[in-house]
Amino acid sequence: MAKPRRWLEWEAAQARDWIAVPQATDDKYSRGVLGVRTGSTAYPGAAVLGVEAASRTGVGMVRYLGPKRVSSLVLQRRPEVVTADGRVQAWLLGSGMDAAARSDEETARLRKALKQGLPTVVDAGALDLVGGTAGPTVITPHFRELAGLLGRSGQTVTADQIAGDPGEWAVRASSALGCTVLLKGSVTHIASPSGIRLTVSGAPAWLATAGSGDVLAGILGALLATHSARIEADADALAALTATAAFVHAAAAHRASAGGPLVALDVAEAVPATLSALLA
Repeated sequence: MAKPRRWLEWEAAQARDWIAVPQATDDKYSRGVLGVRTGSTAYPGAAVLGVEAASRTGVGMVRYLGPKRVSSLVLQRRPEVVTADGRVQAWLLGSGMDAAARSDEETARLRKALKQGLPTVVDAGALDLVGGTAGPTVITPHFRELAGLLGRSGQTVTADQIAGDPGEWAVRASSALGCTVLLKGSVTHIASPSGIRLTVSGAPAWLATAGSGDVLAGILGALLATHSARIEADADALAALTATAAFVHAAAAHRASAGGPLVALDVAEAVPATLSALLA
């Protein structure tokens, strides 16, 4: 895709081209397998929400590889999820984790996934490991997380400064970290190292709720898994898929809200109907 140097608003006309529709010859493996290392004993719901959203975004299989108690909760909600290790086409890492409380064993598992060279979503409690990525990578910070991440790379900036000019800081972060950045906010900014700059606007204010980011990460992880071959052929596909995830997330929130309050699980449950309407 072209590399706009000005910000381009990503809308339905662009997003629908990045939804993988299965063909009669597809099976669960060719439709994409997403590996998920998310959640913790302190925040198990993040894993449930991310897996729920990924499962509803068209991925062929989700492999959840996390703590035993969290796996049990994931399976209670989504019994079709596979909890055995195996081949995957993309990774979702870090949602519902706390880097400060992460065990050495879990850190080693995250590093191993990051070094596989697969398309990867790095969220929340794995953001501190972003320098060790070997494949196409999207990070999904909010303002405070990005300030901390840039601080570790030697740039002094506050969350308030990022909030004052989120587009500029998304671009700076993408350049400094060498990955695609999805910066959360009332307007989502997506910036890639190659110069792509995309925005997604119009999400309902009700979407500012606990677990919303976990749902977004799940949607994005699924899109990367279903388009892993396309990403391998064209690195710029990563930014388009990231913007599409943000668009689907916002559209599903509108559908779930219908003008009123919502919770994160409502958004995940609204994804299939949202994709159906988008493709129609």
